[in-house]
Order: sequence, then structure tokens, then C-alpha cells
Amino acid sequence: MFRLGLIINPLAGVGGSVGLKGSDGEATAKKALALGAEPKANLRSQQALEPLKGLEIELITYPGEMGEDCARVAGFDPQVLGAIKQGHTSAADTERAAREMAALGVDLILFAGGDGTARNICHAIGDSTPVLGIPAGVKIHSGVYTVTPKAAGEVVAMLVRGELVTLADQEVRDIDEEAFREGRVRAKYYGELLVPEEGRFMQHTKEGGREIEELVLDDIAADFTETMEDDVRYIMGSGSTVQALMEHLGLDNTLLGVDLIENGKLIGSDLTAQQLLAMTEGRKARLVITVIGGQGHIIGRGNQQLSPELLRRLGRDNIIVVATKSKLKELDGRPLIVDSGDVELNHQLSGLIRIITGYRDAVLYRVADY
Repeated sequence: MFRLGLIINPLAGVGGSVGLKGSDGEATAKKALALGAEPKANLRSQQALEPLKGLEIELITYPGEMGEDCARVAGFDPQVLGAIKQGHTSAADTERAAREMAALGVDLILFAGGDGTARNICHAIGDSTPVLGIPAGVKIHSGVYTVTPKAAGEVVAMLVRGELVTLADQEVRDIDEEAFREGRVRAKYYGELLVPEEGRFMQHTKEGGREIEELVLDDIAADFTETMEDDVRYIMGSGSTVQALMEHLGLDNTLLGVDLIENGKLIGSDLTAQQLLAMTEGRKARLVITVIGGQGHIIGRGNQQLSPELLRRLGRDNIIVVATKSKLKELDGRPLIVDSGDVELNHQLSGLIRIITGYRDAVLYRVADY
């Protein structure tokens, strides 16, 4: 029987919806919760366990919010190790859980978190035991995560069924959150983890340091501004491509946050999920987002402020995607990805989507349903 370890960082990603751009450290997590953030890591882990129902799996986990609760909701009767202080888990708990599961000889450790959690796992066990990450963090630059939670379950299911899946070392990277909050990305290499690879499902390490195609960005900005409508609130997502649109409009921009504009004026900066809902309530609104280079995500990486409730309110037709063709070519044919945290919504947003790639120039590109 396949022995699967499950570790959940219950506070992973909690800072995303309230614009904190990370959740590392107890103080940041407490601040996020005080601002009204709701932990989502257990829900995302349930989505990952869904494809595993009915398979012969011995599930080994940690108590309560670190895995046991999620496993039981998903219909498993897990073996529970260790002890935790409910509501006050830490990186030390994650590392201890990883070491204990590795010592038991589990076939794979499935863990939910972000780059900070991957660092903890790497520090605890290195590449001694195969692992696989369920994406639940705000920032995910490491190559150990699948593109969505459901995809993690699909990869594990392949392993349980005995299908051929390659194991390979993948980089663990994390960024300086304080610099990130100031709009600067400083990614650092922390080691490698042994990960089952399945190209459709695994996240590619984010590209960085590419030369900005200024002329193309100017063309994209010109096309967008020509089509803007009066009395419509435009939600401006994160990233350098959207930043180029804001610069074209002569407006200040939060590079790694979400802003709101209307009638050529900035009316909200670095907004949280709740602020976006409040400021678009009863108003005509559109969302402007771009593609994360090398990964292909348009929702769910660094823009958790764009909640499922907001996306449903807007509707697919009010989502504007902008990207250079070179950024799309970097995907090498891989589809775009929506990882909203809501499986049904991911499905609704899948299919072909129009992407503005220049002045009066657009392409249709596929959004996957993972």
C-alpha cells in the first residue's frame, strides 16, 4: 500500500488576500488574520486529496489543522503523529513533521504551503524523500509545486497506480518579503527537493531578469487606453506589463499589488480582497491582469486579492489579459493557468481567452482546466 505523508502549513497564503504579499513569520500571520484574512491551506489540500479517493493509500499526517482535519473531511482515516499547539503552529512543527515522516519511510510527502514551507521541508530532510507541493502560498518561485491543488492529487494518483513518473531534483527558492513589499524581487536559492515530475502538472520556475520590451508594452498600453470606458472601475493587477499601462496613463502603480482606477484617476492603491469587493459593489468593473513569465498563471500567484467572489461578480467577459508575445512563447505551448482556490470557478474560466499583445493586435490562447 502506498504510504503518503501529508503536512499542511495552515497559515500559508493568509497574507495574500489582505495585500501583505507574504505570510512568513508569526507577526505577519497575526496581522493578516486581524485584517480579516481567512486561512485557505486546508481547503486547497482537500482539493488535492479529491483525486485520491478510492485508491489504496495509507495516509500519515500531523494533528488537527496540520493535516488530520483535512484528511478526515476527505474521507481518510489517517495515522496521526506528534502533537501541536492548535492555532499556534510554526516552521518548527513543519520541520519536525517532515523528519518524522521521512524516518517512517513514507513513499511521498505531500505538503501545502508556499516558498517558506518548501524551505522548511528542504532544511528538514533535503532530497532524502520524494515530496510534492500543493500551492497555497502567496509567492511561489520554487519548482516543487504543481500548477494547482487538483494537479497535485493527479500526480500522486499516478504514483499510486504505478504509472511511470520521473523523479528529479527541483530548486527551492524564496524571496525577501520585506523587499517584496517595497516592490523589489530578490529570490535566493536554498537547496533542492526530490520531486515527481509530470510536465502538464508541475510549475516551472519563474523567469526573471528579462529585458522589458518597451516598444511592445507601449503598443499594448495604447490599445488598452483607447478602449477604456468612462465610469468603469478598472482593477489593475500586479506585474510589469500592467505597470506599463499605469505608466502610460501617468498614474502611480503598486507593482506587486492591485490598484483601482476610474475615469483616468487612481482611486485605490494596493487594495485587499475585501476593499476590492467593497469598491466595486454595484458598479461596472473590469479586471486587467497579465501572465507570470515562465509559469503561465494569470490568477493565483501573487494576486490572491482577486477573490473567487470578485471574479464571479466580474464574469469572464470582463477579464482583460495583456502580455507580450515573447512572454507567451516562453510557455512553449503550455496553457495559461487559473488557480483561484475554487475548482468550479477554475473550470468556468478555462478555454480560449483573448490576450492583447500589441496595438490592435491580439491572440487567442488556451486556459487549462487543471
